[in-house]
Amino acid sequence: MKPRDLSDHVPYRAGRGITEVARELGLNPDDLHKLSSNENPFGPSPRAVEAIVDAAESVHTYPKAAHTDLVEALAETWALDPVQVWLTPGGDGFLDYLARAFLDSGDRVLVPEPGFAYYAMSAHYRDAGVDQYHLSKHDGFEQTAETILEAYDDHRIIYVTTPHNPSGSEMTLDEIETLTETTNEDTLVVVDEAYGEFTSNSSARQLLDERDDVAVLRTFSKAYGLAGLRLGYGLVPRAWASAYERVNTPFAVNAPACYAGLAALDDDDHVERTVETVHWARTYIRETLGAPTWESGGNFVLAEVGNAKDVTEQAQRKGTIIRDCTSFGLSECIRVSCGTKETTTRAVATLNEVLDG
Repeated sequence: MKPRDLSDHVPYRAGRGITEVARELGLNPDDLHKLSSNENPFGPSPRAVEAIVDAAESVHTYPKAAHTDLVEALAETWALDPVQVWLTPGGDGFLDYLARAFLDSGDRVLVPEPGFAYYAMSAHYRDAGVDQYHLSKHDGFEQTAETILEAYDDHRIIYVTTPHNPSGSEMTLDEIETLTETTNEDTLVVVDEAYGEFTSNSSARQLLDERDDVAVLRTFSKAYGLAGLRLGYGLVPRAWASAYERVNTPFAVNAPACYAGLAALDDDDHVERTVETVHWARTYIRETLGAPTWESGGNFVLAEVGNAKDVTEQAQRKGTIIRDCTSFGLSECIRVSCGTKETTTRAVATLNEVLDG
């Protein structure tokens, strides 16, 4: 017996963890600093940790009340009706739910290249076809409606990432609105704002009040530091928000994650500290690293270093884990996550030592 043909599915390649790298290189994990997965360098909010501990004694019950409370809190945060908030297991869970709700076999979606592999994966799971629009390194990975529309052919879903991973480029709200106004009424524009807390640009949430062809992805993994709990959510138009009840996996988001999310939403100081440090680190990396970089709206910086695999391996042996972007089709680039002032300074010094040869 064999599974169905999965040859078109390109696996998502996550950044390697400290334990994995330390074991392979025979190093002490305490001597390694990981700046490869765009995680929060300060960890989760202390309030979130306390909420997780408190929730431990009740994990024998299903998370209905916790789920409802978090949805209501997010709805208040975004000035939406609770039905317009789709709570999901990670941001990728929201992509799955949209694919269930919108894609039939034979439909086609349009994804950025380079970009997040799971856009295509979630479409392939529904037997949908995948086309690409190209973000050019030579144009600074500029994102415009025109760039996307050149590849558009009545696709069912278009995926936009802003800030974009791995480049950090952004698509303005005006350009997103132009895209939605130009595409046909049966095309859904999904705006992935996983790194939205790190930019001053306006969220596409503003478009939901008047349009029914936009959905916005957000996550607790980055600024809130809850990546290990897999907690994400989507903001959707009221017109089809009730579809959630038909595509949601029963009790998909666990109770500790819900309680942690509630606590994290309440800890403004933790998020502000994180965002301020990211802004400092982005500037420091771009001004100090001895390699060309691109301006970034996320909590990372993309740099061109020549042989990314070689630079990444050398940096790891010196105690700094950064992301080789070969899996994004950028074999000459690395992505450096924003760490604390201490870890960012060390990472840049290590990379400059490697680059100087």
